[in-house]
Amino acid sequence: MKTLMTDPVQPLPESAPPKITLNINQIMELLPHRHPFLLVDRVIELQPGDRIVAIKNVTMNEPFFAGHFPDAPVMPGVLVVEAIAQAGGALLLAAVEDRESKLFVFAGIERARFRRPVVPGDQLRLEVKVITLRQKAVRLHGTAYVGDKRVADAIVSCRLVERSHVRGDSPDGNAEEE
Repeated sequence: MKTLMTDPVQPLPESAPPKITLNINQIMELLPHRHPFLLVDRVIELQPGDRIVAIKNVTMNEPFFAGHFPDAPVMPGVLVVEAIAQAGGALLLAAVEDRESKLFVFAGIERARFRRPVVPGDQLRLEVKVITLRQKAVRLHGTAYVGDKRVADAIVSCRLVERSHVRGDSPDGNAEEE
């Protein structure tokens, strides 16, 4: 269909903001976790202050499979929730300028539901969205999928604290209470 000079002007479609992705090295710049407790391998979508979609590749080499359970390995549900929280941490720490001196720590877990087992060979897709964001506290809703099947979801609350307070070497000598 040709457009003629006499046709009314059509507005340009709104362009979406560029899609932000992160590789493992960029994730390690944001999160303090390291192997074997780093549970986010890649970020495939990051909308700062709003949502993140991250990937965790679950392999038989995960150390927890040695004991959970040797003859029928299943990823512990608490580690699926931890992966959701780590994805949320990457989302939030991406916006914190002095993140080297800060940590997001758990303040609560609500409505955690585990719907299907996660086993070696699965790829977890972690979708996390901000529910409430305050200066030093946040509530996030996270859902974990394997393929198109929801395997777990939870609401996690986190607080932003100084790393020195977690180590117990804050200026007043007292660690922050949880």
